[in-house]
Amino acid sequence: MLRIITLNLNGIRSAARKGFFDWLQRQDADLVCLQELKAQAGDLPRECLHPEGYFGYFHCAEKKGYSGVGLYSRRPPEQVIEGFGIPEFDAEGRYLEAVFGKLSVVSVYLPSGSSSPERQAAKFRFLERFRPHLEQLRHSRREVLLCGDWNIAHREIDLKNWKGNLKNSGFLPEERAWMSEVFGPAGFVDVYRRLHPQAEGEAYTWWSNRGQARAKNVGWRIDYQIATPGLAAAARRAAVYKGAWFSDHAPLTVDYDYDAG
Repeated sequence: MLRIITLNLNGIRSAARKGFFDWLQRQDADLVCLQELKAQAGDLPRECLHPEGYFGYFHCAEKKGYSGVGLYSRRPPEQVIEGFGIPEFDAEGRYLEAVFGKLSVVSVYLPSGSSSPERQAAKFRFLERFRPHLEQLRHSRREVLLCGDWNIAHREIDLKNWKGNLKNSGFLPEERAWMSEVFGPAGFVDVYRRLHPQAEGEAYTWWSNRGQARAKNVGWRIDYQIATPGLAAAARRAAVYKGAWFSDHAPLTVDYDYDAG
């Protein structure tokens, strides 16, 4: 069984202080995809760079304390690819791909557009540029898994207050239509939804820090494991862990009956 975890850390050092690495050692994960490191690799302690039993890889943003993605693996990949070839977004540390034979695993962090119209415009540019890359991955003759914070809730079932968010970043019609293309013409599969097509509150992976959002479970499902059909069909179990809080996001774990070779 291949166990893969994805989590937006909202700061890797902050998550470490909240017990993330102690929890990780008990999970028996083969691969761990991380987003929003908010750190430079050179500034990280050994616990963050190479947790016991793992090799660590990072694509950090040029701007300090911002964005950044990482990946931990039980065995070293044959190839590690930083960025997807678009300088504007590669400078923000949003894409890290690890290749294991006929399997590619990507840790990806899509931009948020909630802070300003300028950032929403940047998010739309990212979606436009990332779509052709998804096509390339789909036709790479490998199984592909994209893990991360996509900053988009796809359907009404994916957030508590969908009616109140129809005009807000993360649930805009254009964003949702783009996700439908990913799960339609682009040929990828929403792994969690394949296993749990009707799940609502237990599926949420992010909660606002405002008000009592977490206590009342007023959440969003914006963290995904998105796979090519062959790998998605091998998924056996998917769960969002809420037994402890390392971030404003929760870890999503999926077990695949798949041999990465």
